[in-house]
Amino acid sequence: MDNLTPRKIVEELDKYIIGQANAKKAVAIALRNRWRRQLLPDELKDEILPKNILMMGPTGVGKTEIARRLAKLAQAPFVKVEASKFTEVGYVGRDVESMIRDLTNLALNMVKSEHMEKVQEKASVMAEEKVLDLLLPTPKPVRKMSLPGTEPDGQSESTHDHHNETREKLRVQLKEGKFDERYIDLDVKEKTMPFGVVSNMGMDDIEMNLKDMLGNFLPEKSKRRKVKVPEAMRLLQQEEAGKLIDMDLIMKEAIERTEQTGIIFIDEIDKIVSKGSAHGPDVSREGVQRDLLPIVEGSTVNTKHGQVRTDHILFVAAGAFNISKPSDIIPELQGRFPIRAELEALGKDEFLRILKEPRNALIKQYIALIDTEGVKIDFSEDAIEEIASIAAIVNEKTENIGARRLHTILEKLLEEVSFNASDMTETALPITADYVRAKLEGIVKDEDLSRYIL
Repeated sequence: MDNLTPRKIVEELDKYIIGQANAKKAVAIALRNRWRRQLLPDELKDEILPKNILMMGPTGVGKTEIARRLAKLAQAPFVKVEASKFTEVGYVGRDVESMIRDLTNLALNMVKSEHMEKVQEKASVMAEEKVLDLLLPTPKPVRKMSLPGTEPDGQSESTHDHHNETREKLRVQLKEGKFDERYIDLDVKEKTMPFGVVSNMGMDDIEMNLKDMLGNFLPEKSKRRKVKVPEAMRLLQQEEAGKLIDMDLIMKEAIERTEQTGIIFIDEIDKIVSKGSAHGPDVSREGVQRDLLPIVEGSTVNTKHGQVRTDHILFVAAGAFNISKPSDIIPELQGRFPIRAELEALGKDEFLRILKEPRNALIKQYIALIDTEGVKIDFSEDAIEEIASIAAIVNEKTENIGARRLHTILEKLLEEVSFNASDMTETALPITADYVRAKLEGIVKDEDLSRYIL
C-alpha cells in the first residue's frame, strides 16, 4: 500500500473505467489518507475520521465500478449494499446494522484464508500421512508368549520394517500421481442442525447465526464417502489446516481489519431520499436515513464475532438523484459525506473508448466468447464507431442508462452469431459498419424503443 500513491491509484482505475477524472481523484485521496492515518501516533490516529464520499451521476457511468475496483486495490474488506433494501427499525426487512455484520463476516473469511494459506504446507504433509494410512493400514501387533530365558521373537520387528518400506514406496507413487484414479473410503465430519427455522424473508440469517452460536453443542455426524485420492487429499488438507489455525486470533484480527480498513459502498442512496413530504412511504425512507446516521457517524455494532466500532470504516454512497437532490438528504447525514464527486453522463466518444480501451473491454469479451466455438470475429474500426453512435442515439431517444446500453446493443448485434456459432462452417467473421447498420437498423428507426430498454 505504501507505493500506491493517489496518482498510481488513478492510473489503475483508468485501466478499467473511462473518464470520470474528478471521482477517481476523490476516491484516490480518500484511500491514500487511510494509509497515512495508520502511520500516525495512536492519540492522533483516533482523532482522524475517514472522509466519506458521495458520488452523484446518472446510471451506468461507473459509480459502482469505481468502488469495486477501489476495494480490490486496497485489498480491504468491501461490501456493496443497496439502500433501498433497508427498512426502518421495527419493520420487516433488513436493518442497517446488517451491513456491518456482512463486512465483519467478509473480513473473517479474508483473514482465515490468509492464515490457512500459511499452514498449507504443514497441512499437506499431515494429509499425506492420513491418505497413506488409508491406503496401507498399520498392521496390528501379534503378541506371542515367550518362555522364560528365551529371546523375544524378531518377527514383529521384521513386519514393522517391511510395513515402513512398503509405505515409503507408496509415498513415492502417491507423489507421482499413480493413485489419482483410485477411490478410497473417507469419513467426512459435518454438523447437523436438529431443527430448522421456517419463516419468511430475513430468517435465513437467524438460522445461520443459530448454527454459529450453538457451535460445539451441535452433534457431529460422520458421513462415509467414496472419493478419489486427490479429492481425499484436498479434504484432509482442509481439515488439518483448520486444526492448525487459531480462530480466536483470526477473529480478533478480522474485527481490527473491519474497523480500520473496511469499506462499505451504499448504492441507490437517492431511493431513501424524499422531496420534503412527511407522509406515506417518505416517513419510512427518512427513518432509514436516521438509522444510517449513527452507523456512519461512528457507533458500536454487536456481531456474532464481537463488538465492531464503525468510526473508521469508509462509507462511499452513490445515487443518480434523478428525482431528488443531495440537499434533500437529512442535514446530519449530509454532513457525514464531506467529499462530493459528480460523475458525467457518457456520450459517443466515451462509448467508443469503453468498447476498446479497458482491460475488460466489451469487444474483447465478445471476441473471446465466440472464439471458444472456433469462430474468430473481427470488428473493424468503423463498425465499433457505428456501435458507439447507435448506443448514444438510443440513450438520447429513450431512458439514458449509460454504458449498460452497450450490452443491449452488442447482444442484439451478435444474437444470430451466438446462436449459430457452434454450427458455423466459417472460421472467421468480419463485423463491418454495414453489418452493424443492417442488424441494428430496426432499433434506430423504431421510435417506440421501449422493448429494447434493459
